[in-house]
Amino acid sequence: MNSIPHPEILRAARKRAANWPFRSVLIANRGEIAVRILRTVQSLGLEGVVVYHAADRKAPAVSVADRAIEITGTTPVAAYLDAKQILAAAKASGAGAIHPGYGFLSENAGFARAVADAGLSFVGPTPEQIELMGDKVRARAFVAKGGFPVAPSAIEDDDPATFAERALKLPFPLLIKPAAGGGGKGMRIVRDAAQLGGEIERARSEGQRYFGDGRLYVERYIENPRHIEVQVLGDAHGKVVHLFERECSVQRRFQKIVEETPSPALDAELRQRICETAAGIARSAGYRNAGTVEFIFGQGGEFYFLEMNTRLQVEHPVTEMITGKDLVLEQLRLAAGEPLGYAQEQVTSQGHAIEFRIYAEDPSRGYTPTTGPVLKLRAPEGAGIRVDSGIVEGQDVTAAFDPMLAKLIVGGKDRTEAIARADWALADYALLGCVTNTAFLRRLLNHQAFVDGQVHTGFLDEHPEIAAQPALDPATLHRLLAGAALVTRPMRDAADLVPDLHAAIGAWSN
Repeated sequence: MNSIPHPEILRAARKRAANWPFRSVLIANRGEIAVRILRTVQSLGLEGVVVYHAADRKAPAVSVADRAIEITGTTPVAAYLDAKQILAAAKASGAGAIHPGYGFLSENAGFARAVADAGLSFVGPTPEQIELMGDKVRARAFVAKGGFPVAPSAIEDDDPATFAERALKLPFPLLIKPAAGGGGKGMRIVRDAAQLGGEIERARSEGQRYFGDGRLYVERYIENPRHIEVQVLGDAHGKVVHLFERECSVQRRFQKIVEETPSPALDAELRQRICETAAGIARSAGYRNAGTVEFIFGQGGEFYFLEMNTRLQVEHPVTEMITGKDLVLEQLRLAAGEPLGYAQEQVTSQGHAIEFRIYAEDPSRGYTPTTGPVLKLRAPEGAGIRVDSGIVEGQDVTAAFDPMLAKLIVGGKDRTEAIARADWALADYALLGCVTNTAFLRRLLNHQAFVDGQVHTGFLDEHPEIAAQPALDPATLHRLLAGAALVTRPMRDAADLVPDLHAAIGAWSN
């Protein structure tokens, strides 16, 4: 179970890469995903170029890349969102392709179009496909028209004047979502009809602030659902396959924390139905490159289309671990115009894999982001363990970016072995300098409901004790405080200080 392709597959890919329309790839991203993409780019004998803001000067991607070009902005994030500056860097470096990773410009149709207009290859779907599937309202309408399952909803674009009235006719509770949203921003759960008007205005305000688009839609909220997504790949010749599903139900504030595959909720028949539905949606869109079709999965086994992410997902390593396919390699092949080269029945899976997002945050304080220097970093190693990291010792963790620092991915022959291996790996993961969520992840991992696979998107809200910091017994607390005091400079100086009376004796001894 490894994302590194078999040596023969890699040798064949390197040989074909020599004839691709690009010999250099610029990664328009940062952190762990930039390092991850670089690993595959360089393994193919291609040149890997990164852009970086000064805040990331010490980041590993900068030192690993064949070439690094500094970009600037009013904020670090603004630099990575500056399409013109990134395109100028690609031109200056001679890059023939741009890989956007995830986040930032990865689902920006205008950027994808600008890349193509500049004569470069965009490692992702076409601008038209991003516009169709990246807009939640258009995507839902498209999916529903194709006969695929969509939750009952009211869409503002259909008739803005009657939007609230139509929403009130849906069965409560309701979920309000920005049409251009993502990452849980702007989403509102409404259980009381009297609250609907106010929540619509708040959601619209957030949508405008975060995405520059205040359009909304409302759908029936499925209580305690699971979040299940399916990885798909499509080529420029109309062929689409799926690479099975991922369960992403453990979330905080609508953002994923733990992802695994296979989903413990699906039997063979349900797995085939949901995966074939995802492939059918992608096929009907003529989808090209890597994408993820996401579903809300109800307690009764019903599932509804949620959205499609037209990019590589944060959680792609678990799919790599069970299928043996390098998804970045697949993306690059497809961007170069290669056909998929295999049929659905040739895509197989083996074992079980779980991914844990390592965040610089304090779960006991409402998952508040934390900052500080990376004083000491030790990642676990061993069979079935993979760490995708975007930090090194000496680097500063700041509030400039998303708090995710790294991803721990573990695999085993089954879910039981994967959980046991993950527990050991999380215990062995050491990062000193800022608070991380590793201890919280161990508490989550060992919770009986998680062990039994009985999770849903509201699981952490239902079990606040997982996030709470366990109280230390007084004896342990005193030992820790004493140890901390003894290693501080003032305490050491006081302990080593020779009293004046003894110092006056000089070298005399009896």
